[in-house]
Amino acid sequence: MASTMTPGTAVTREPWPEWLKRELVRNRDNGCVGTELVSEDSRVRVWTIRLKPGERIGFHKHVLDYFWTAVSGGRGRQHVHDGTTVEYTYKPGETRHETYGAGEYKVHDLENLGDKEMVFMTIEFLNSANKPLPLPAQVRAAAAA
Repeated sequence: MASTMTPGTAVTREPWPEWLKRELVRNRDNGCVGTELVSEDSRVRVWTIRLKPGERIGFHKHVLDYFWTAVSGGRGRQHVHDGTTVEYTYKPGETRHETYGAGEYKVHDLENLGDKEMVFMTIEFLNSANKPLPLPAQVRAAAAA
């Protein structure tokens, strides 16, 4: 059963396929919240997400306060760790801030349901209630290059 939160948003609780449930378990501590880390200093991590039509970024975990901005618009689907599936229409320039208290988090994926590339910028604040999750060395190396 779907419920509408805001125009352009649909939330469902339909069962997920087994492969998706397994991926959630495997990646529940993945701190790579974008497809590319473009900058990092002592205060922030700056990420981009670029998804061609039909592409998705797998499950990743948000523990830090952050905000995202939709550079391009589009339609996306997220599977969230609480079992919900959210479909949402993003508008170019739309920005949302998220805050997590000690021990709070969100794990989700994102799939591009549209016919154009979706691009987002995500800025994480390292001085948050939770410690930053570790990142693989190759992710940091790519940002430093």
